[in-house]
Amino acid sequence: MAPLARLPVFFSLAEKRVVVAGGSAAAAWKVELLAAAGARVDVFAEDVCEELLTLADQPPAGTVNIYRSRWHDAALHGYTLAIGAFDDNTEATHFHDAARLAGVPCNVIDKPDFCDFSFGAIVNRSPMVVAISTDGAAPVFAQAIRSRIEAMLPAGFARWAQAARSWRDAVKQSGLPFNGRRLFWQNFTRAALQNPNGVPADDNFRTLLQETKQEAPSAERGSVTLVGAGPGDPELLTLRAVRALQSADVILFDDLVAKEVLDFARREARRMLVGKRGHGPSCKQSEINALMVGLAKSGRRVVRLKGGDPMIFGRAGEEIEACRAAGISIEIVPGITAAQGAASRLGISLTHRKAARRVQYITGHGEDGALPSDIDWRSIADPTATTVIYMPKKTLPALVESAIAAGLDPATPALAIAQVTRPDETMISGTIAELGKAQLPAGPTMVMIGKMCASFQSDYRRDMKTAMQTSASP
Repeated sequence: MAPLARLPVFFSLAEKRVVVAGGSAAAAWKVELLAAAGARVDVFAEDVCEELLTLADQPPAGTVNIYRSRWHDAALHGYTLAIGAFDDNTEATHFHDAARLAGVPCNVIDKPDFCDFSFGAIVNRSPMVVAISTDGAAPVFAQAIRSRIEAMLPAGFARWAQAARSWRDAVKQSGLPFNGRRLFWQNFTRAALQNPNGVPADDNFRTLLQETKQEAPSAERGSVTLVGAGPGDPELLTLRAVRALQSADVILFDDLVAKEVLDFARREARRMLVGKRGHGPSCKQSEINALMVGLAKSGRRVVRLKGGDPMIFGRAGEEIEACRAAGISIEIVPGITAAQGAASRLGISLTHRKAARRVQYITGHGEDGALPSDIDWRSIADPTATTVIYMPKKTLPALVESAIAAGLDPATPALAIAQVTRPDETMISGTIAELGKAQLPAGPTMVMIGKMCASFQSDYRRDMKTAMQTSASP
């Protein structure tokens, strides 16, 4: 997990005592929040605004008691939270120090330096509550984000969240095993999303429970889902991929999967790197297969997360066979393959009707790491084809030499793209003969060959010359 500016927590304040020092409108807003959470709020202020007086008469929940006197150090003992509203930093310092001495978490409104915790912008769908914090840096920005989230979360979600609260004990007593109970709540969530403004009733509960009991035996056996992580940009994940990541118990991910993709995973999921990087230390495929099958047999929901699309040079076939041989249920979630990601970023049509009749993907190395011996060189030489070469960094010179010998025009336009769709994506352009002699960009790289690359020739000639000079340097 990336570092957090603040730890987001939700205090249970029902029947808890909270002290507020100050009688301003800012203090009134915090008092309203605290009372809405069921707190017993004691306000100490010599001057009290009209809003506070109204809240004392008609609190949204809890109670509000007003004491028309200045707060004092002894008054802070025994409270769950302490809130201060002061214009003066000296008074704020005194209040904060007194609260800390009393062991009470403190917040001084609009003064982050005197806050042990902060109030976020709130989206209220109680018992579902969403809070947004910018660590005090940009409250207006947080309010804008709140407005966006409010528009996305139907008001009816409050009814579904309330139903979840009332049904929880019944689900625990239903006899469903752990994975079955989790499956129930996944089915519940799907129903809520499909009918957000519906009014969940006992009939809904019985239907969901019956569906879950029918599905529970397969859930207990564990499963494997092969998920395409795409070429790097997490926004290219499919919705189905996100759902798989959010329901996983264990995620086995490749070395080339972008860290940002893993941020979509369920927080409780165990993440295991089974690195497979070309020409470097990596797990053997047999080891990955055994780990994947063993975890699934123990009842885990395993996501095998692969860069790009798992069905394109991802060894998915071997993993599918291993699961089927072990009787493990397996699902495949496709992803955006690197060629599609690169084409979309560069605005290139891989099958432009004036430049290419077909598109073909080939691998730049075989099982032994060397150039495959069974490549159809005449197909590579076809001037009406768009060819995309995956993982060719070590073998590209030999591949280009063989393709030219088979009839590929040395002047055919070509591109080498590294770190496709990521912020540090780089590219060089030239003829295929030039790329065969150039130093390719750092990072995972693919090469495109074909007439559709011609539009980039003039724009990137300077980059190509630089790469050639770098390659020729001692």
